[in-house]
Amino acid sequence: MAFGNNPKYTGVIPPVVTPRASDGSIDVASLHRVVEHLISGGVSGLFILGSSGEVPYLSNAEREQVAREIVAVNAGRVPVLAGASEQTTVRTIEEGAKLIALGADALVVTTPFYAMSNAAEIETHFREIKNALGVDLFAYDVPVRTHHKLPLDVAVRLAKDAVIAGVKDSSGDDVSFRQLLLATKDIEGFSVFTGHEVVVDGALLGGAHGVVPGLGNVDPAGYRRLFDLALAGDWAKAAAEQDRLASLFNIVYTPDSSRVSGGAAGLGAFKTALVELGVISSNAMSLPMEALNENEACAIRAILEDAGLQTRVAS
Repeated sequence: MAFGNNPKYTGVIPPVVTPRASDGSIDVASLHRVVEHLISGGVSGLFILGSSGEVPYLSNAEREQVAREIVAVNAGRVPVLAGASEQTTVRTIEEGAKLIALGADALVVTTPFYAMSNAAEIETHFREIKNALGVDLFAYDVPVRTHHKLPLDVAVRLAKDAVIAGVKDSSGDDVSFRQLLLATKDIEGFSVFTGHEVVVDGALLGGAHGVVPGLGNVDPAGYRRLFDLALAGDWAKAAAEQDRLASLFNIVYTPDSSRVSGGAAGLGAFKTALVELGVISSNAMSLPMEALNENEACAIRAILEDAGLQTRVAS
């Protein structure tokens, strides 16, 4: 598999989790270990302050602290893409400028949320951010959070005009995703990433340039193997690796839904897995989310070991 349009960004760029200490503060030492865990696993970049980073729950000071610490420990080894998540254009530009000043290499931007926008306003939103800040922009298509799908024709125009360098697609709309790949496959330097953990092999077969997997926090090396196998055209082995990762993804279904929200279940499972792997010290969540309990941690531990990952208990 070769990318004929020479995309600037390819590979595995996980959305980095934000560890908290038991007292609720940002656990800086654990955050540094997460970065080292990801880079040693072969990731191509780091997406900070995304959904898996609990960005809606972080104070402004915490967002800046996370960005500053990750940029420092990364020390230029891989690109840092930062989520500039705000409701409107002016607020996004303000947030993006802060993140660039802190050392982010590119920004990941959603469609406006809370504000009731139409397609024309969405297009203007991205163009104004690009004009104001000048850096590489990824459009983050995540309607489950913004309640607005990034229109295909808008995405294609923005790509053709070099307003956006890529799209991170977490829409769950496979038809639109394939149409985006087809419409942009000849745009020089443009990248399309899937945000879905369990269908990466299919996305890569269809021409995607990479993946932004929350589960990549847990097993970055597995996603790197999957990407490399796909790049080499070894689709049988790529599918086998994807099957293993799909089984590993079952960690997100272990939390008790009567106690833990859907959002806290996935993020809590990633954090709990990282505790079990000895990467972070606590699975504490941002308020008001509940942390996973010992029974749930035990179930996650078993899934990790079945997937071939060595936990603290196993070691």
